[in-house]
Amino acid sequence: MVKQTKDPDPAPYIEPLNMNGLRGRMLRLPAAKVGDKREVLIVYGHHAKLERWWGLIQNFNAFGTVTMPDLPGFGGMDSFYKIGKKPTIDNLADYLAAFIKLRYKRRRIRIAGISFGFVIVTRMLQRYPELTKKVDVVVSCIGFAHSDDFTFTKRRMLFYRTAVSMALIPGITGLFKLVGLNSFTLRYAYTHTHNARHKFEAAAADGLDMFNAVMETELELWQINDLRTHLFTTKEFLHLDNCKKQVKIPVWHIATKGDYYFNSYRVEQHLRVIYSDFRGAELDLQTHAPSVVATKKESAAFIPPKVRRWFNQQDN
Repeated sequence: MVKQTKDPDPAPYIEPLNMNGLRGRMLRLPAAKVGDKREVLIVYGHHAKLERWWGLIQNFNAFGTVTMPDLPGFGGMDSFYKIGKKPTIDNLADYLAAFIKLRYKRRRIRIAGISFGFVIVTRMLQRYPELTKKVDVVVSCIGFAHSDDFTFTKRRMLFYRTAVSMALIPGITGLFKLVGLNSFTLRYAYTHTHNARHKFEAAAADGLDMFNAVMETELELWQINDLRTHLFTTKEFLHLDNCKKQVKIPVWHIATKGDYYFNSYRVEQHLRVIYSDFRGAELDLQTHAPSVVATKKESAAFIPPKVRRWFNQQDN
């Protein structure tokens, strides 16, 4: 068996969340220091649930109380389809704005968006500029802003766009779920397809037990996230352009040198167009994001020292 330091159980910090008739969950980890009134809101991205980001949440806890809500259609939460809406980026942005207005009211916050979660955060601030007055900074954790940020070739991008559009056709979605999301197909895809196999290189190096742990978690994430929501939002971000409106607050962008999804130079150029102030930090890591089973110690690298220093300086 692989020996790991066992992190505290996140279950005691998870509570029910009901927003506009959609049932989900919310993780709220109180500040480590008594009397610390700082608030950090983290918005996860695709292929997620609250427990998957527990390690990173514990690291952000050094900067105050951390809250991570489910998004409609993700993490086991009811999807927008339940109330007759589509999971557009605009609708997700509206949901996030409603959450902030409800939960924080007069309190100031810092927001961290993870990958696609950062896309939603940006769109939310563009649609609700009045909320920028209560946000001190936005942290982009391997986030992006435009479809041109992807490293895919034109041919591969066309393939992805076509495949997702076809998978959204009524009837084909159900067939895709039956055939494409069963255990056998997913295991094959994760060990043979171009991008997916990157997730398992490090896990395989740590032994069979770690490889199996990552695989089982990946399979669970595919089952817990609503497929139509996953496909629709994928279609949206494959055509994304978040550069049409500015946001007048600073952004910290955390990228990785080995990110196999995004070109960090193009992401930076787009973020400089959108946000009034840009600060960047590139990690010497050969991955897009922490492992789906990453512990607090393993996730610590995704908040680089200069970002930690900046947070601490702002608090002094």
